[in-house]
Amino acid sequence: MSDKPPLLLGLARLIDSGNAYFGKACAWLTLFLVLGTAIVVILRYGFGIGATALQEAVLYAHALVFMGAAAWVLQRNGHVRVDIFYQTFSPKRKALVDSLGTLLFLLPVCLYLGWSSWDYVGNSWSTLEGSSESGGLKFVYLQKSIILVLVISLVLQGISDLIKFANILTGRLQVAEVNHG
Repeated sequence: MSDKPPLLLGLARLIDSGNAYFGKACAWLTLFLVLGTAIVVILRYGFGIGATALQEAVLYAHALVFMGAAAWVLQRNGHVRVDIFYQTFSPKRKALVDSLGTLLFLLPVCLYLGWSSWDYVGNSWSTLEGSSESGGLKFVYLQKSIILVLVISLVLQGISDLIKFANILTGRLQVAEVNHG
């Protein structure tokens, strides 16, 4: 038998590696959040200087940390769970529960969020919306686009997870073989 994974598992691994790379990159922005916030506070309260652009950059980074890394956190099973029964389930039963959660909750919510925010983001791009604050950043349209980054990365991760769950349910994949980025 070939060592090469089936096509769909290869796709799942590609999605996983992309989401892991992007999630890890976004996670590094927390360092900028701490340093940027400290600088804003020191400038404002120590020297009476406002740093609107830096303050807005911190907000952009904050959005990327949470929305850009969400799919990576999902991939690593890092979201908060209330699972008094789930933890005792067999791997196949967990895969079934996770499949149903992905199909009934994750994907519909992501698709609704994408659909309902499309015009919001599109309108911002059509005007290349910038900050309403004097000295603010001119890239509000990019910040609003992070919503669609969240949607796309979570939908892709949901598809990857469904592929892996299907392979677990059919016995073609063991839980230990699932890539956790």
